[in-house]
Amino acid sequence: MRIASYSPLLIVGLVVALLAGLPVASVGLNLFAGGTSETWAHLSSTVLPEYIVNSLWLCLGVGLGVGSLGVTTAWLTAMHEFPGRRFFEWALVLPLAVPAYVMAYVYTDFLQFVGPVQTFLRETFGWEHGDYWFPDIRTLPGAMMMFVCVLYPYVYLLARTAFLERASGMLEAARTLGMGPWRAFFAVSLPLARPAIVAGVALALMETLADYGTVAYFAVNTFTTGIYRAWFSLGDRIAAAQLAAMLLAFVLFLLMAERVSRGRARYHDTTGRNRPMAGARLRGLAAVLAVVGCALPLLLGFLVPAGLLLKMALTEGDAQFGERFLVLSRNSFVLAGATAAIGVLLALLLAYGARLSKSALATGLNRLVGLGYAVPGAVIAVGVLIPVTRLDNWLAGQWETWFGHNPGLLLTGGIAALIYAYLVRFLAVALHTVESSLGKITPNMDDAARSLGLGQGETMRRVHVPMLRGSLLTAGLLVFVDVMKELPATLVMRPFNFDTLATQAYTLASDERLAEASTAALAIVVVGLLPLIALSRQISAARRK
Repeated sequence: MRIASYSPLLIVGLVVALLAGLPVASVGLNLFAGGTSETWAHLSSTVLPEYIVNSLWLCLGVGLGVGSLGVTTAWLTAMHEFPGRRFFEWALVLPLAVPAYVMAYVYTDFLQFVGPVQTFLRETFGWEHGDYWFPDIRTLPGAMMMFVCVLYPYVYLLARTAFLERASGMLEAARTLGMGPWRAFFAVSLPLARPAIVAGVALALMETLADYGTVAYFAVNTFTTGIYRAWFSLGDRIAAAQLAAMLLAFVLFLLMAERVSRGRARYHDTTGRNRPMAGARLRGLAAVLAVVGCALPLLLGFLVPAGLLLKMALTEGDAQFGERFLVLSRNSFVLAGATAAIGVLLALLLAYGARLSKSALATGLNRLVGLGYAVPGAVIAVGVLIPVTRLDNWLAGQWETWFGHNPGLLLTGGIAALIYAYLVRFLAVALHTVESSLGKITPNMDDAARSLGLGQGETMRRVHVPMLRGSLLTAGLLVFVDVMKELPATLVMRPFNFDTLATQAYTLASDERLAEASTAALAIVVVGLLPLIALSRQISAARRK
């Protein structure tokens, strides 16, 4: 009886999980298909080693960069007092509003030969072309720097929370044993925060592997650029699927590597004393270094690119700013709004179904849906296009049999398929947000509602939804912003002559029209600030003095 009463929500969870897993399964099924084809043989003998090497170097450089920068800023703001700490503790998350590909466009314009930096150097010192050396930003190290500048907040947020929640009691015990600040940090705080740090680094690396705009613009060949070329330039969906499967293997390796590296080690705070500690007050040179250490990533990751975008948009900007810009904004908002609305509804049904059933099946289905966020957009795009194209061809054949004419492709290249890809990619964001908030509502409220004669649907509508209103809005906003910034899947799957702000910024920047790209790029950054402002307010409200 219990299982039967919950079967509708379990069926919803099963269907959503199957649809979420279909793109990955379609990619996996093509891993060994056509392995001896001319396209795959050509890729294997020419560019595949370069894809692998560049991806490995990106992971190494970005992992070290975001880890060191995120841990340093988190430790400074969580455990010390210095001028400006209250500002930095929330402002350090702002670089997340700037997509890496937008950062790449901005710094390329800023640091190129005719840009303001090199022009200033030539005018100041009387140099001419060839008289000086200046690093080229459009290289593999330059791409690493772009990713580090925008992705370190993943590590900062998780590490700072770990330091605040787990360090107090253990640090006090370490100090009573005569440990100095540095030794206590490496022997106590860092090991306790290790799972959080590694989780933040893993998130940053998954975003790095999923990126297309930055590496394509910098001419750094990775799996995402290879997938795009195999699909569009070579017209070989099998080769694209095989590259997508290898990229997916990279991501799965990242998810498994940390768990294997831990072995039997566990990282627990057993003191039971997690009250806030009085931060060590820094003075003199130490305070200056702390301010510089927090100001530099904020300056490079947000203030400089946002300021340059604003300047370019106001002084030059997109020549088609009027009606064309409104069309781009409308397209972006329609896609993001529809995906956010559907995603929040599905997340609520999935989370509520797991709450009611309390079964391993419902929990497992939700975890399967949650894996979509770890899958790069390029992989999802290929995985969606393959089965959708086959379904389209079958529908067209059946339509021609029944009605005597071929209607063409009904789903492929349409908005519905694109929203499906977005949901596979970002439904996990909404689901985790809703699950977290729903778990804070005591089950006693469910029992009280049922004792008053409310059914399951009425209990959700009249009790849980009002209490979850803030979390549902947050979940929708996060999905909305992620869709606004998403580039690889949009480039691969968007309908003909259907551009968004992200594709417009990429297209103009690829044509070296950086000033014109600034208008669309600035709009993406402004929209991305919305959830970060809410997050920053939460950080400030929860600050431990």
